[in-house]
Amino acid sequence: MAHYNVLFLCTGNSARSILAEALLNSMGNGRFTAYSAGSFPAGEVNPLALQTLERMKLPTDGLHSKNWDVFATADAPQMDFIFTVCDRAAAEPCPVWPGQPMTAHWGLPDPAAAEGSEEERLRVFRETAIALRSRVGLFINLPMTSLDRLKLQKAIDDIGQQEGSPT
Repeated sequence: MAHYNVLFLCTGNSARSILAEALLNSMGNGRFTAYSAGSFPAGEVNPLALQTLERMKLPTDGLHSKNWDVFATADAPQMDFIFTVCDRAAAEPCPVWPGQPMTAHWGLPDPAAAEGSEEERLRVFRETAIALRSRVGLFINLPMTSLDRLKLQKAIDDIGQQEGSPT
């Protein structure tokens, strides 16, 4: 069975990319190893992201905010897929990734920017996690080995365009 490394990128690496990393590592049944990083990492994971993952009964051990440069070194894991989950990171010049991984933009609004009570903000994090869980579910069920590179690229691009993103 093939194994794939996946990197989720965002600007701050404190919410969306962290949620996606935890979801794929949980849902991927050992076929995927997910990582996350940011162009300008916040330095800590948003507490509401951790709370959301804990409520979903997903592990949070080892999740931390880090710069994407750690994945552009010669000794870093070679990525098969790289997904940007925020519009700002998608527009930034990225490092050159070894191995020419497939890339797609799966942009979602930043739940950390939500306002209101803690419960209202937590609802936005939960909606973001649900949207990411849906996308990750579609991704892990793609017939990776039977799709040529162009069809696989179209499929991962289409996943990023799916409805159901939080408002």
